[in-house]
Amino acid sequence: MSRRVLVTGATGMVGGWLVRALLERGDRVVVLRRSAPGPGAVLAAEGLEARCVAVPGDLLDDRSLVHGLVDHEIDTIFHLAGQTIVADAVRAPLAAWEANVRGTYLLLEAARAAGVERTVVASSIRVYGEAARPGSAPPREDAPLDPRDPYGASKAAADVIARSYWSTHGMAVAVARASNVYGGGDRNRSRLVPEAIDAALAGRAPVLRCDGTPRLNLLHVDDVVAAYLAIADALDVRDGPRTARGEAFNVGGEDPRAVGEIAALVCRLAGSAIEPQLRGAAGKDAEPDAPDPRVDCTKLRERTGWRPRVSLEDGLAQTIAWHRAHGGGAVPAAAEPIG
Repeated sequence: MSRRVLVTGATGMVGGWLVRALLERGDRVVVLRRSAPGPGAVLAAEGLEARCVAVPGDLLDDRSLVHGLVDHEIDTIFHLAGQTIVADAVRAPLAAWEANVRGTYLLLEAARAAGVERTVVASSIRVYGEAARPGSAPPREDAPLDPRDPYGASKAAADVIARSYWSTHGMAVAVARASNVYGGGDRNRSRLVPEAIDAALAGRAPVLRCDGTPRLNLLHVDDVVAAYLAIADALDVRDGPRTARGEAFNVGGEDPRAVGEIAALVCRLAGSAIEPQLRGAAGKDAEPDAPDPRVDCTKLRERTGWRPRVSLEDGLAQTIAWHRAHGGGAVPAAAEPIG
């Protein structure tokens, strides 16, 4: 059955691919945006915006949120908008809390007022803090939330707020705690994959501010989109072991690799003979240990049947091809193995 869906954060990388998946299955998609997507955004590059209803608005404007939901008779929300750059949140925590915390509760209040049937809120594995670092067992969803930075704190607050709308108001809400996502259209050069791809395609060496050994468990954007859709479908189950209502779900990969190996693989797949440069292995230039984004996804697999389908090699090859076709728009930057 076709749904009437609002996607916040549609101009972002994951949001753009989610919009495409929703349109392909026949849903009517409304996107909330403050400005037109840039030419490098998935929404524009894939020609998706013309197939959506674009509603000018801001997450921090509660009146426009209510009107947008009511006027377009929205029955499903995917909430992906917010501050997503960890380093930016460290530099300006107030902005991150405004976007990620206030923006979330204003949207949920608008959804409650409009009678929206189901809402999926995008969170992050950074809510687990130290529990997701090397040497620890992969955390399950019942692990304590223990964020250690402003970004993680803002996502943890939004996570708890979102799930409270089920226990308090009976709203069909679920949270997806995703790990490191990569794919075509990611323009954030502080992330490993887009920086390594731009470097390889430009004939320069990807620069890693670490010794290359921290591990990442990357998840292709098609897999995270499939997880969001599976969680939304599970919100239709009212109770029992298959429902997603009021639940949080880990969404992560199953193939952890060292960042040096990932960067070298990008170079090889891009046809470059250049080797990554490893910096900061010791001394003042050393980077702190990166989060090890291993999470236990048993709950999501058992309730929905979801599991990652795109291998790292195939996913990186697809991502490189997308950037070849649409241009990288690179700004040289050192890549950080961050979650």
